[in-house]
Amino acid sequence: MNAQDRTALNRLITYLRPHIGPIIGSLVAMAFVAAAETSIPALMKPLLDRGFTGQLNSKLWQIPVFLVGLALVRSLAQFLSNYLLSRVINSVLLKLREQMFQTLLNASTAFFQKNSASTLINAVVFEVNNVLSVMGGMLISLVRDSLTVVGLMGYLIYLNWKLTLVVLIIFPVIAFLMSKINRRLRTLNREQQTLTSDLAYIVEESAAGYKFVKVHGAQEYELNRFLEKAERLRQFALKSAVAGGLNQPITQLIASMALSVVLVIALMQSATEGTTVGGFAAFITAMMLVISPLKHLADINQPLQRGLTAAEMIFGLMDQPAEEDEDRKLNMKSLDHAKGGIRFENVSFAYQQEVERKDALSGINLTIKPGEVVAFVGPSGGGKSTLVNLLPRFFKPTSGHIFLDDIPLEDIVLADVRKQIAFVSQDVILFNDTIAANVAYGATGPSGIDRSRVIKALEAANLSALIEELPEGIDSMVGDNGNRLSGGQRQRLAIARAIYKNAPILILDEATSALDSESERQVQEALDHLMAGRTTLIIAHRLSTIEHADRIIVLEHGHIIENGSHEDLIKHDGLYANLHRIQFSGDQIN
Repeated sequence: MNAQDRTALNRLITYLRPHIGPIIGSLVAMAFVAAAETSIPALMKPLLDRGFTGQLNSKLWQIPVFLVGLALVRSLAQFLSNYLLSRVINSVLLKLREQMFQTLLNASTAFFQKNSASTLINAVVFEVNNVLSVMGGMLISLVRDSLTVVGLMGYLIYLNWKLTLVVLIIFPVIAFLMSKINRRLRTLNREQQTLTSDLAYIVEESAAGYKFVKVHGAQEYELNRFLEKAERLRQFALKSAVAGGLNQPITQLIASMALSVVLVIALMQSATEGTTVGGFAAFITAMMLVISPLKHLADINQPLQRGLTAAEMIFGLMDQPAEEDEDRKLNMKSLDHAKGGIRFENVSFAYQQEVERKDALSGINLTIKPGEVVAFVGPSGGGKSTLVNLLPRFFKPTSGHIFLDDIPLEDIVLADVRKQIAFVSQDVILFNDTIAANVAYGATGPSGIDRSRVIKALEAANLSALIEELPEGIDSMVGDNGNRLSGGQRQRLAIARAIYKNAPILILDEATSALDSESERQVQEALDHLMAGRTTLIIAHRLSTIEHADRIIVLEHGHIIENGSHEDLIKHDGLYANLHRIQFSGDQIN
């Protein structure tokens, strides 16, 4: 076992320490199981040597009673050990999943950009079960079976140390072969892990985009993509099964060879040293009994290697740094309710994963007053979304500083920064929960939802008619990402969520671009209510929706090239005026 494997195992052991009581109980029960296994051949010797002499021995009648008693003790001990171990393992599994999911919730935006949702789902839901199999298999096989092997080997030495030496030869041979197989299994398991995540990603994409798959008749294309990955996964699974499956046959073959040698030597000893039938039968019985736990110990290798590979993935995920360092958090400022003043001072930003790409933002200087409505327009890739994503600290500026109410953004507690911001996008995210839970998203539970505020927010978002139509009102489920609602209703529900949050800063990202005229009118009315008295940042491609903004900022190639009101920019006759003419002429034609 290499250093990386030992590190993973040591970390797993730290999760077992709080459950030391049940673990000790399970180990004691396993010891009883091992002792019961060892006692069986010990009863064989007196039974055979003294029980078939032609004379009735009253004491020998106790042996069948002992055998039944041993079976009862062994069964009860085995049940107890498995029950206690299952309790421990499932408690540790819950703790691991809790910590993994907590890590995901606190991970940086860059982490989610590098890892697909299917990879993370595979880690949290499935791969952690492989870690579970390591812990269970290790404790059961390495403790119970090891104790059984030690007990039986001790009895074998007591019976006939010369024959036992022959049996002991098989251990180093098996260990050498297992080390060879281990390396092969580790490589195959890593490949399987990657292919499983890739396969889950294809399923995720096809399920999420089922409408596009059907409209474009791409079922065969998606099926071919799926089968290609599934076939590769099958090949690696088969290779892994072949490598892992060699453990037991090799163990049995070596054990059979050792047994044959033992039989020859035992026959020679019986002629010269007077070995009894009972002694020989007890030795053979003990030897046969030791093969089964030896096979179990050999069979643990494959799940152990798979589990250690999974543990590397699990702990790699859990070691992801949080967005905000807890030690630094102690020296940061709290902010209960901001006025809404925002200032960008010489802000630049570049995406780290795109080394050859020019800066997404360069030298941005901008001051936004509390309550001001500022729209950002410009060609795609100009930096509009990047700029507003810096405000909730999804990314950190490469250089320069952003201030909120004249306080550097990086000096404010991250949770307090985000508490000041409400966000409404054209890509509405709704959760498969009630309308009330979606509007009051962030409440700790049903008891934390202010139902009167929810109703007022829905009224302000022009959703009163919808709520009256639904038999369960605000307790109605919205379905997977709101699939029981129309596009306009989903958009207004997102606006109601922003109204409920009552944050001083509002970010609108193309909030009406995907709607029909009637839905757009209703959504715009809701937005007007939402924007009142708030500092509002609007990202828009449809210029007709932002003509009444206090200011319009035109971004191109990461630079601010124009800044002013609609009228000022039309008079300036620059990029904004050109974009406006193009859109206006297009609308006239339509």
